[in-house]
Amino acid sequence: MPEVARPPIEIGLAAAIVAVPEREPLILVVASGNPGEPAGLPFGPFDPIHHRTLDMGLRAWVEEQTPLKLGYVEQLYTFGDRGRHAHPGDLGPHLVSVGYLALTRIGKESEALARTGASWRRWYDFFPWEDWRGGRPALLDEAVLPALHRWAEDDDADETARHALSRRERVGLAFGSDEAPWDEERVLDRYELLYSAGLVPEATRDGRPAPIGTLPRLAAGAPMRFDHRRILATAISRLRAKLKYRPVVFELMAPAFSLTELQETVEAISGHHVHKQNFRRLVEAAALVEPTGAESRTKRGRPAALFRFRREVLKERPAPGLRVGSR
Repeated sequence: MPEVARPPIEIGLAAAIVAVPEREPLILVVASGNPGEPAGLPFGPFDPIHHRTLDMGLRAWVEEQTPLKLGYVEQLYTFGDRGRHAHPGDLGPHLVSVGYLALTRIGKESEALARTGASWRRWYDFFPWEDWRGGRPALLDEAVLPALHRWAEDDDADETARHALSRRERVGLAFGSDEAPWDEERVLDRYELLYSAGLVPEATRDGRPAPIGTLPRLAAGAPMRFDHRRILATAISRLRAKLKYRPVVFELMAPAFSLTELQETVEAISGHHVHKQNFRRLVEAAALVEPTGAESRTKRGRPAALFRFRREVLKERPAPGLRVGSR
């Protein structure tokens, strides 16, 4: 049997770098350098000659493209779908993207960031339907769900066989229904449904049909380069889930913080409000923090007691998280 030529493979490394200053979850993006092309995550190819590990390669690319030195980093997933990183008819190497989640605090690097073309963006600019802190987003009922329901009416038997669920069932599970309430961890499922329905700009760009038209710009969210919005959706899903069983939120906090600041950071990430007294009882029961003995200085209102993360908890039990529930 003649040997079949295999297309070349390239490994790309992409970082979803998250910070949460002043109650707003931010993601670091870099300009593409091409007019009209959306921004994306810091990324670059894995070079096995210069990068001993994938993790080291990721850190090297981030430091080259931004003034940041990463602290907490974890690998998310490997994304290899053809079409997510290529234009129709593209015969170049097939790129397999390895996505990472990184957590940091914003320091004094704003001017240096601007010089590199990197900037912080609200992650809810990319996923506007995910922010429930002010109640159920109106765009869900005004634009997103009507479009998805129209798409679901034209069900596809082959697609249902692959997923074991009809389109309507998948929409109900991802976006919530009477039987399955909204689950804040299903960020990737929701984005994938919108992509499958051809409702986000990336789907049209990748050559997918848009039989029912795209969503209004504000409802569809800002697009990103390549498959980077998919990677970001995975990062948000992972971080929302991990809040409940690991103390990762403290990677985003200053060394000393008030309980209000901690609550607002958790709310910013999870996308929904938490009852103040319930949250404080949860923090107290989890024994995750200890008082510093100091108080914050504020121009208005009473000073607030400051706390710090109690690191001993990592040795005391295997899953020290904040199990805040969704609505």
